[in-house]
Amino acid sequence: MSKRKKIFLSIASVLVVILSVLCMYAYNVYNSLQDTVSVMHQPIERDVPAKRVEKLSLEKKDPFSVLLLGVDKRENDKGRSDTMVVLTVNPNEDSIKMISIPRDTRVPIIGKDFEDKINHAYAFGGVPMSVATVEDFLDIPIDYYIEINMEGFQEIVDAVGGVKVKNQFAFNSGGFTFQEGQIELTGKEALAYSRMRYEDPRGDLGRQQRQRQIIEAVIRKGASLQSLWKYEDIFTALGNNVKTNLTFDEMVTFQSHYSSAVKQIDHYQVDGKGQRMDNIYYYVVSDEERARLQDIIKKHLGV
Repeated sequence: MSKRKKIFLSIASVLVVILSVLCMYAYNVYNSLQDTVSVMHQPIERDVPAKRVEKLSLEKKDPFSVLLLGVDKRENDKGRSDTMVVLTVNPNEDSIKMISIPRDTRVPIIGKDFEDKINHAYAFGGVPMSVATVEDFLDIPIDYYIEINMEGFQEIVDAVGGVKVKNQFAFNSGGFTFQEGQIELTGKEALAYSRMRYEDPRGDLGRQQRQRQIIEAVIRKGASLQSLWKYEDIFTALGNNVKTNLTFDEMVTFQSHYSSAVKQIDHYQVDGKGQRMDNIYYYVVSDEERARLQDIIKKHLGV
């Protein structure tokens, strides 16, 4: 056998081994994700029909919406959705829009005959009532929900290897000191960072901004190829702390058809004013502000 053939066969053998390892790795990732999604998957039956007129088609790359609920659950307490973020994903524009809804926002609670703080919808009727109430507030269909246990959110941050955010001013919270500027956060630090509001002159609005920073950082870090090597930790953290009506097939389709949307993430704040009614604090949003937000989000969804 010639020297050239020997070199060629040696290279070919190495390539076969590498490809075999990669195939086995991809197979393990695929199966682990499938197992994790089966644990996370929790469909919802809604009393109020969704506002989507035509059926959503992921294969056609239709824009879709997600309600992200960060829930603090306590012993003998169903909990409240202290974090409520609506994400709309449009692969045709390669963009995601993210709207934080203040937890004290006064709205009609769909399924009840009264107005109350929007985060109380979860306490009254869980995910279905939260979804229906947000759909009514923004006048859009909510296609999917993701419920995150906020106590366990730190596990997700640690699983992706921590996150980097740009802090606007120095402050102390949860036993940690956060300097102004670019900072790197562990899971515990990220939770303390996102929960602080009393030292922030913007109050809950400032807290919402920090929550959006953490969410965006996790999305970007989790979507990177670098995170594939940590898939076991990431999938375990998700399985322990997340519930969603997303199926495994839908998640696979997102990766293949919608991953480009991560390129641009736009943040929007719900403007309103604090007001006391019967000695209870509410965040009151005007009809004009609701119309402004609805216009932005409807255009992005194409509804």
